[in-house]
This record gives sequence, C-alpha cells and structure tokens, in this order.
Amino acid sequence: MTPTPDAHQPIGAPPRLSSQAMAFVLAGGRGSRLEELTDRRAKPAVHFGGKSRIIDFPLSNALNSGIRKMAVATQYKAHSLIRHLQRGWDFFRSERNEYLDILPASQRVQENKWYLGTADAVTQNIDIVDDYHVEYVIILAGDHVYKMDYEIMLRQHVETNADVTVGCLTVPRAEATGFGVMHVNEQGRIVDFLEKPADPPGMPDNPEMALASMGIYVFNWKFLRELLLRDALDSSSSHDFGHDLIPDIVRNGSAYAHKFTESCVMTGLETEPYWRDVGTIDSFWRANLDLTQVVPPLDLYDNHWPIWTYSELTPPAKFIHDDNARRGHAIESLISGNCILSGAEVHKSLVFTGGRAHSYSKLDEVVMLPNVDVGRNAQLSKCVIDSRVRIPEGLVVGEDPEEDARWFRRTESGIVLITQPMLDQRAAIMNGSLSARADLLDGR
Repeated sequence: MTPTPDAHQPIGAPPRLSSQAMAFVLAGGRGSRLEELTDRRAKPAVHFGGKSRIIDFPLSNALNSGIRKMAVATQYKAHSLIRHLQRGWDFFRSERNEYLDILPASQRVQENKWYLGTADAVTQNIDIVDDYHVEYVIILAGDHVYKMDYEIMLRQHVETNADVTVGCLTVPRAEATGFGVMHVNEQGRIVDFLEKPADPPGMPDNPEMALASMGIYVFNWKFLRELLLRDALDSSSSHDFGHDLIPDIVRNGSAYAHKFTESCVMTGLETEPYWRDVGTIDSFWRANLDLTQVVPPLDLYDNHWPIWTYSELTPPAKFIHDDNARRGHAIESLISGNCILSGAEVHKSLVFTGGRAHSYSKLDEVVMLPNVDVGRNAQLSKCVIDSRVRIPEGLVVGEDPEEDARWFRRTESGIVLITQPMLDQRAAIMNGSLSARADLLDGR
C-alpha cells in the first residue's frame, strides 16, 4: 500500500508545519556495539521486529507526521541499507513534490573527505537541501526504535522561536553516559548540554534520572545553513551536532528541550512511551522479544501509525506434524511469512521471514533473523541468530556458558550471538580435532 499525501491531515485544519519541513536521517554509522551483526551492514539496516529494518522507524515517523521530503546520509557498508530503501521506500513521487534522496559519502567536497561527523554529513549536502526549498529541517538518528509525531515538536519549535529544539527523554543516570545530557530551566530552555558525560548530572527534581538527548534536532534551515558553514571553517571542531553545534547554541543562542512524552504515539495498548537504542546485543534481543508479550510495550499493529517497510511477497507461515514428540507449534511468538516449523517447538521467540526449524528442535527466547535454517534436535535459548545461518543438527546453546563462549559471542547477561563464520570455525576446529584423533588411532 502506498501512503497518500497528508493522510493524517484533518479536513479544515491549518496547514501542518511538516509540509514545510524535511527530514535528514543520519544513517552512516556502523554500530560497533552490535558486534558481528554489523560486520556486513550498517546499524540502521539491521533487521527488527520480524519484517522491518531499524531505519524504517524514523522514516515511518516522518511519513506519518506528514513530511514528504527526506534524505538519508549513508557511509559504512551501505549496500544493504541502500537496497532496502530502493525497494521499500520507492513510492515518493516528484510530481507531488515528494522526495527521498539517498546521500552516500561520495567525496563531493574533496577527494579525500568522507563524512567527518554528523554535522558534516549535512554540510556536504547543503546544495541538495537548498533544492528542497524548506523552512525547517529535522535531523534524525537512523538507529532508534520508537513512534513519534514530529509535527508536535515542530510546533513547539515555532512557538518558542528557538534556534534549535532538542528531542529528549528521561533515563536513569547510570544509562546516560552514552547520551547528550542537558539541564533546562522552568520554561524548558536548555542552560547546559554535556555530550556523553562520564558522570551524568541528575535532574533537579529527580537526582537519579537524567534528561537525555534523543539525537533529534529541529532547526530553521536558514539558521542551520549559516551555522554549518561557520563550523566547516573551524579546524578545532569535530563537526558533530552533539559535541559542537548544540553546545554552541546553548551558550550563545536559544535551545529548547522537547519532551518525548509530549509527542510519543501510543495506542490504548501501550501504557508508557517506548524508545529504545538497540545498539547492543542485549538491547537488540530484549527489544525484539518485547514484541512477543501478550500486551507488547510497542504496538506494531497500529494501522493509524504504521511502520512502513519493504513488504516481500511470501507464502504464509506453516506449522506441520502433530505427534506428541514432534509437533510444529509456536507460543507467545511472532512468526513471519515463508516460515516452516516442521515438528519444532518455538516459545517466546521472534522468527523472521524465511525461517526453517526442523523436527525435534526447540527455540526459547530466540531472535532469528531472515532465512535461518535450524537443524533437527537443535536446542537453542537466549540467542540472536544472524541471517542465512545454518544451525547444525543437535547444536545446544544456552545451557553451558563456557561452551557457548568458546564458539560464539556471549554477553555478560548470557545472550549468545551466532553467525555463520562462527559456526564454520567451530566445524573446522572440531573436524580437524577429529581427524587428528583418527590419525593417532590409525598410527597405533
């Protein structure tokens, strides 16, 4: 289904500010904390939720908010991300003044100059943004999972006459070291901004919590354009929004915080705002399994705020065999299209498109990315399995921590990441050991 222009615009309502805005999505980072999951793809291209990619969330928020001009800046191993955007986000029509531009780091400024920072990614594409003829630019991170109406944030930006409006949420102080942390006054104006502080300051009314940046910024384009050009000439700058531009505006201009609670999109099922940085194996596993709950904290079944993505043409999922010890079934799980559970038991797991689980295998709290094949009698628990992995028959993961850590990547909390190179190395070592043992026995 192709979205129609201004599908959420009530009849007779004033024009939405989103019609005068563009979304600039920063999607060039590797996301090294996801370890081997980003060996072949950028973090925004990692699969999420059974059929989507992480990049689909900020893009869907922008589309659902009424924004029809978007740009996605890519850099690290961008092929799968670009392919996904070309396949799943190709419904924009220029004759309706709609655009989605993919902006790889293509040395447009200098032959040896890639994107040097988040702000530089925009600076190198100033001419492209100019061509959009927009009043406002929303800078978005391409690697977070949430639902948000950017129109509400845009309206606050205009009403406060801010130079920049920063999307923010409250997080425990111990978790705030990876964020930009801010202090605000009673009017919501930011009076101090610290990027990834080692000892995050608490909020005045709640010392155990910190006000953290979501990496979402709203600017008037004319103001941001001048700021970017000035920053580009500063040799001491790292050309980053969080490190350089936002602190400078806080000191010398007008920066306001926008609380996520004011624009988070929730249905009747969701009880509190949901935002996740799925930047570690643990958080990625947890956020996916959140969706398997009876009442999930993030409602992906909301037709009023859909998460748009590339929808593959696949046959339905299939469950076969009905013997007592060999019954294909899934409980508290999400099973995508073109999956076959052939005499396999699946519990509280998320199985992406094209998954296969063969007889007598068991999956418990497993996130299985697309086109994984699980062999007979495999017993897997608390795992993330990369795409196109072939799990050998009889493999057991999740019972012996030392054995898991010997062959795979195991986090401190016990979540195991399995990739095909890990399995290939395991097979080579085990086969080599067996061969050596056979040779020794033959020599005797």
